Amino acid sequence: MAKIDYFTEERSAETVNARMGKAISPRLREVMTSLVKHLHSFVKDVELTQAEWEASIDFLTRTGQMCDAQRQEFILLSDTLGVSMLVDAIQHRRPEPATENTVFGPFHVDGAPILDMGANISLDGKGEPCLYEGRVLDLDGNPIAGARIDVWSDNSEGFYDVQQPGQQPTWNNRGVFITGADGRYWFTGIKPVSYAIPDDGPVGEMLSALGRHPWRPAHMHFMLNHPKFERIVTHTFVSGDFYLMSDAVFGVKDSLILDYSPSISTEVKWKADFDFWMVNKNSQKLCHLKAVEN
Repeated sequence: MAKIDYFTEERSAETVNARMGKAISPRLREVMTSLVKHLHSFVKDVELTQAEWEASIDFLTRTGQMCDAQRQEFILLSDTLGVSMLVDAIQHRRPEPATENTVFGPFHVDGAPILDMGANISLDGKGEPCLYEGRVLDLDGNPIAGARIDVWSDNSEGFYDVQQPGQQPTWNNRGVFITGADGRYWFTGIKPVSYAIPDDGPVGEMLSALGRHPWRPAHMHFMLNHPKFERIVTHTFVSGDFYLMSDAVFGVKDSLILDYSPSISTEVKWKADFDFWMVNKNSQKLCHLKAVEN
């Protein structure tokens, strides 16, 4: 009769992992084996007390209870612990001069209207008007036609439209643009402002207990999609912002900090020029194959 491996403190992770069935996904086995191993090591390392374990369960329960169609508290938790940025960094290692990714954030909304190039996405007319323009290019500098550019930002008071339903117009400071043969894009929005992530829930309590602030530096969100190129999810950050070095979600990268320069136009106050460089999906596959071969 086979020896039964009962649970002990010394072999806790091994015992739990041994219960996994044989006919399961190899990737699931790999991930869960590592998760159990590191989770049990953490508990042993800090010698977690019963009261602390109960507080942890309560924290996670309240985090889930804060989630709804307009707010994703678990994404905020992932963002503020740096996990979102770490996963993104691992999954989007790109060659130069490709545009770097950054954290997606919890305020993107599917279904934003497709607008004519040059349209104004500021529907409430508040804030300092800014002209955003640039090109979408491949890594050889060729323009990319048909690139879908999804943009969104906060308003002049630091809130996204989904945070203020009924106060802001639907789709305020949001829009989708499609590049033509020249790869150019341009639209009018506002110069974004710094804002605090929602801190009235469990994540805010955690930040306060850790002596951390909830603020993000001013930025405009961009998401670029094209069938032949790797998706880009990124921001352009306003240079000189007070929170660039202490972004609550660790999203700032040097290549994404942009000078929002004064405009000579009477129609807008600011101008933000930024070119996006997209990686061809086929070239990424070739690079991966060569790395495996070597």
